[in-house]
Amino acid sequence: MAGQLFMKRQKTASPCGEAYDSFTRELVVDGQNIVVHLERKPVKNLNLRIRRDGIVFVSANRTVSCAEIDRFVRSRSKYVLSALQKFKNAVRLSPQPKKFVSGETFYILGRSLRLKVSCAEKNSIASDEAYIYLSVKNPSDYGIKSRIVRCFMDQRCNNVFAEVMDELYPLVGKYGVKRPEMKIKTLGSRWGSCLVHKGIITLNRWLISTPRCCIEYVMLHELCHFIHPNHSVKFYALLSALMPDWKERKKLLNLAIV
Repeated sequence: MAGQLFMKRQKTASPCGEAYDSFTRELVVDGQNIVVHLERKPVKNLNLRIRRDGIVFVSANRTVSCAEIDRFVRSRSKYVLSALQKFKNAVRLSPQPKKFVSGETFYILGRSLRLKVSCAEKNSIASDEAYIYLSVKNPSDYGIKSRIVRCFMDQRCNNVFAEVMDELYPLVGKYGVKRPEMKIKTLGSRWGSCLVHKGIITLNRWLISTPRCCIEYVMLHELCHFIHPNHSVKFYALLSALMPDWKERKKLLNLAIV
């Protein structure tokens, strides 16, 4: 399909008082359906911007055909799809605040664990394959419950991420890369980042919710940047040589629940 479906048409007015048409269209870009909001304006060039809700905005002169606009959007497919994924991740990595009550679900290494809250003389937390057991002196104290669970999850991050670093660092260490310092933060729309010149890798704390193979992919991706600090052909060639199935891991990561 060429994606020539017009969904809505309306007449509005520009700030200058000139009338222009506004259309919302569906367009297939590299096999993915996207929504394009087209505005007809008295402009010289085609302009494109992407909103956080995933709508692609294009402004064009009335003389520009829809086919030319479609080609324009598709010619920027890499940027469009990358931006859409970034905004999608931003939503996924901003989960609804927890109330820390029995029955809530948390994810660790791709497994869902239910929270069980109980009253006890001493604050404690533990887990097995199915549950997180939170015992507190005052079950109605949200602040205490939040801090205990946060510390518990961060400790799991520290342990698992350190293990993965131990396993994967030797793959790049043989190229003369000094072992990076690792930090854990909430990164918004990114799973990981690195400061090559400072020797630091930062991983998103929500990464602990994904399967271990996804954590390995993110870690190795960042480690490879210490050899190729870009996303060049050489970078992806190195990543593919060290982790041939990285694309499958990335797809799984994009489907992960946090």
